[in-house]
Amino acid sequence: MSASDDPAGGLPPDTKLTTTKQRWAEERKFITGRPARPESERLPPGQHLVRDWPVLDLGLQPEVPLHRWMLDADGAVETRGHWTFETFKALPQSTVVTDIHCVTTWSRYDNRFDGVLTTDLLDAVRPTADARHVILHSYDGYTTNVTLKDFAAADALLAHTFDGKPLTTAHGGPVRLIIPHLYLWKSAKWVSRIQFVGDDHPGFWEVRGYHNRGDPWQEQRYSDDGGDEDPGI
Repeated sequence: MSASDDPAGGLPPDTKLTTTKQRWAEERKFITGRPARPESERLPPGQHLVRDWPVLDLGLQPEVPLHRWMLDADGAVETRGHWTFETFKALPQSTVVTDIHCVTTWSRYDNRFDGVLTTDLLDAVRPTADARHVILHSYDGYTTNVTLKDFAAADALLAHTFDGKPLTTAHGGPVRLIIPHLYLWKSAKWVSRIQFVGDDHPGFWEVRGYHNRGDPWQEQRYSDDGGDEDPGI
């Protein structure tokens, strides 16, 4: 698929990682087939613990200076949002300590993130009754889709700080999304726009064979894994 054909648009050429991960989807790699486990169990099926934080991207890590970083929230909202980094930091700030899970099978416990809870951002823009899905856009051209319900999870936030230090470029700084209860590809790095829509629009990995929702406890790694595609709002 060429960049001009890609729904995410403006992406760099495929890398070894992207082609490998597409092959994993075709081969259903890492699927254990275990029965679904409750979220009270800390490690989802097929995952292993790491102490470091592996870096995975599309081969491009956009350097966005703080004085040029901007975030827009638009679409099916009552009030469009536009923030510079300074005005973003003026929003209510929160801390979340949570586990994260990558579809490439690693998990990391007890990560401390500081930022703006998605519920506080929702209070600022007030999605309309038509809004059912959220499309995340990133500075590298990446997109991913989540339901409004998943975006509004109590522990989901737009993070600018990790373990007391500014989030590095490699991990999605200045600001990235963190939705702990979904595989980490749903937590867009280098977020630049949050678009509220009625109809769903699958993003970069979703059109390349990955599950539309991505629940680690249901092992929703790939698009034909079954499970609840749309939990509603």
